[in-house]
Amino acid sequence: MSETHSDIRDAVRALCRDFPGEYWRQCDRDRAYPTDFVKALTDAGFLAVLIPEEYGGSGLGISEAAAILGEIHQSGGNGGACHAQMYIMGTVLRHGSDAQKRDILPKIATGELRLQAFGVTEPTSGTDTSRIRTTAVRDGDEYVINGQKVWTSRAEHSDLMLVLARTQPRDAGKKPHDGMSIFIVDMQMAQEQSGLTIKPLRAMLNHAATEVFFDELRVPAHNLVGEEGRGFRYLLDGLNAERMLISAEAIGDARWFIEKARTYAGDRRVFDRPIGQNQGIQFPIARAHVQTEAAELMLQKAIGLFDAGEPCGAEANMAKLLSADASWAAADMCLQTHGGFGFAEEYDIERKFRETRLFQVAPISTNLILSYIAEHVLGLPRSF
Repeated sequence: MSETHSDIRDAVRALCRDFPGEYWRQCDRDRAYPTDFVKALTDAGFLAVLIPEEYGGSGLGISEAAAILGEIHQSGGNGGACHAQMYIMGTVLRHGSDAQKRDILPKIATGELRLQAFGVTEPTSGTDTSRIRTTAVRDGDEYVINGQKVWTSRAEHSDLMLVLARTQPRDAGKKPHDGMSIFIVDMQMAQEQSGLTIKPLRAMLNHAATEVFFDELRVPAHNLVGEEGRGFRYLLDGLNAERMLISAEAIGDARWFIEKARTYAGDRRVFDRPIGQNQGIQFPIARAHVQTEAAELMLQKAIGLFDAGEPCGAEANMAKLLSADASWAAADMCLQTHGGFGFAEEYDIERKFRETRLFQVAPISTNLILSYIAEHVLGLPRSF
């Protein structure tokens, strides 16, 4: 890691000391959004790391962004409350109009605007994005959006959101994924129209998940991102960055679990000796460490390719798979090492245990990654 990364990690770690376990436990109990934490990250400039300097950001790369999110999780926090503020703007940055970039990106950099919700998944389509039913129909200088999204995180805490909708039927294009477009939705304006309804989804972890309903929502035509019908391609364009940043979070979790278990194993005495003296305790901790460091190496390979502008789809997906598996193995090991105390709220293990389980499912299932590797890397027949 470069000196820049060390400086970044030190600064993030110092910030996280102001938000100890009790802060996160209280947010979890109340299902509250960690507003103070998000504000502190914003004020420190960490959430603007990927925004170019010309728009008020730091103009740094995925490597630095991964260091920030990884350190948040390694310090016991959770970047899921705001990580999308860091990378969702990439769709606008890469494919938006000059006017959209000038209007939105500087305000994201200062925290004046929050763009951290992306409506993609629907109840009936799941991971088959080609079958989304939300539609956007052109009507003069506007598009009229109707439909529903589910598992849209942070919609209640965003000023703007991106929405993927069909602008032509699934069977009208050459491929099933043709005919989808991305729109910028002004949340306040949408709710004033009564065209947008947000319903919180209570889940096993505090992730601000919601269902979003669109009912004759009128959106200015200039809120279309890029070209009509190319939305799925724009969506894919941002997935590698998302995979890598989520991988960094998972690795941060794994390292938190390993340190927690290592410390406890050295302090906890049973039969007049520390439990860490037993190989039955040592070996799982050591194995978790090895898995985590291996995942880190794959992540760094993917980041290096991404920041160099090279293809990195396979590496980004493998990093996500390895880091998700490493964090889950470390979580299970840590809970087992602590025994009954691992279930006690005050140790934070049960909270982090629930949070890190998400990486096996979102933002992409590990099973789908295996399908991708089998087909696109190994050349095996496509599964159905």
